[in-house]
Amino acid sequence: MTTKRRTLLAAGMTAAMAATLVGCTGGGGGGGGGGAGASKENCSNEIQVQDVPVVTYWGWNEDTSQTVDNFNASHDDVQICWTNAGQGGDAYTKLATAIQSKSGAPDMVQIEYDWLNSFIMQRGLVDMTEHGIEEHKDRFTEGAWRDVSSGDGVFAVPVDLGPVGMWYRADLFEQHGIAVPTTWDEYAAAAQQLSDATGGETLIGNFAPNGQGQHYAFLDQAGAVPFDFDSGKPEELGIAVNDEASKKVFSYWVDLANKGLVGTDQAWTPEFNTALGTGRYATAIYPVWYNIHIPSFEDGDPNAVWRAAPIPQWDAASPKQVNWGGSTLAVTTQATDPELATTVAAELYEPEENKKLGVEVGGLFLADSEMIESEYFQNLEYDFYGGQQINKEVFGPAALAYEGVTFGPFTQYFYDEMQRVLSEAIEGNVDASGAADELQESLETYAAEQGFAVK
Repeated sequence: MTTKRRTLLAAGMTAAMAATLVGCTGGGGGGGGGGAGASKENCSNEIQVQDVPVVTYWGWNEDTSQTVDNFNASHDDVQICWTNAGQGGDAYTKLATAIQSKSGAPDMVQIEYDWLNSFIMQRGLVDMTEHGIEEHKDRFTEGAWRDVSSGDGVFAVPVDLGPVGMWYRADLFEQHGIAVPTTWDEYAAAAQQLSDATGGETLIGNFAPNGQGQHYAFLDQAGAVPFDFDSGKPEELGIAVNDEASKKVFSYWVDLANKGLVGTDQAWTPEFNTALGTGRYATAIYPVWYNIHIPSFEDGDPNAVWRAAPIPQWDAASPKQVNWGGSTLAVTTQATDPELATTVAAELYEPEENKKLGVEVGGLFLADSEMIESEYFQNLEYDFYGGQQINKEVFGPAALAYEGVTFGPFTQYFYDEMQRVLSEAIEGNVDASGAADELQESLETYAAEQGFAVK
């Protein structure tokens, strides 16, 4: 299952479940040798060596079965017991329940970057710095390492990333004599050109009210810092979603929507997929993982020519690369042996064989700097995109230049509220600036109710 699907399912998490993930005084785990944790009796894989420690693992990547088998075959001192406990929201619901009940969590668990702080606030994740994780820091990109860090702690091992670029219909741009945009000003101009040339039949893209991960990346690129959060000082929280940078982003996209130059379909719907597949939309500002979805659109235009380009910039002279999606391996506070689980998490994707399984079977864009810069990865050609070397030309440079962000401690509430206010703005009930102010007020009120002291 791809990063896109994981993000989608996480976004579908219920409000009730979100409430479970935000309290400042969440239930502490049972960790440290008490034997708490997921059952070792229901492994999806074969335990190849008996009478050695077993690390239980919840994960969902397509390569996981083979990756775990490789690990177990190469280790006679520890084994992994893997269970596919669901994806995104399903897995998070089970994990949050286990944390609250202080029983039933695995030793090691797959979590997306933007959800880590929610589980840290539940005291559900181990600080890996206490178990030697920093020895592995140099393996990973700067941005990925920042995304798993909070304060002085490191709470997960990066696995994959979602560097963002622009997927575009090269044939439509060429047909209408429109240059591929490199800045957001050029993107807006191209939107007008494309609409004029097709009588509004083809739009440059879509601004989905429920595209929360995309919106967070847009805010980051513009210089906004929605959350200032340090798990070492959990009572203090900075929130800024109505500053100049945030309002610039919201105003830009709402203006394009109001002018009818971009669509406003909800993401991940049949309508959205059909619009992209049939040429209603000429671009998708999406991460690298979207490459596997474009060829599979139902009723897709058989003559479509898709290519990838870097994400447009606010200032071409000072480019800012962003990320959307990707996942990590965290160790829960119910782990029987946190140090051993940390070692397993760090080593799972360390061998070359498992890295290539992640890429070729899992469809992962690994957060491993050496892999990103390798000749193997750089020179991969993607047939559907005319043999384009998208890792070398677009997404590799973007991943290496990505500096990381700070996510908030109540992801679901933030995402739900951002979708609500942007929907109101698109419907004309409030302007973009007012929507940002409304979002700011809502988040501050909610944070105070949860016991945070908002800076």
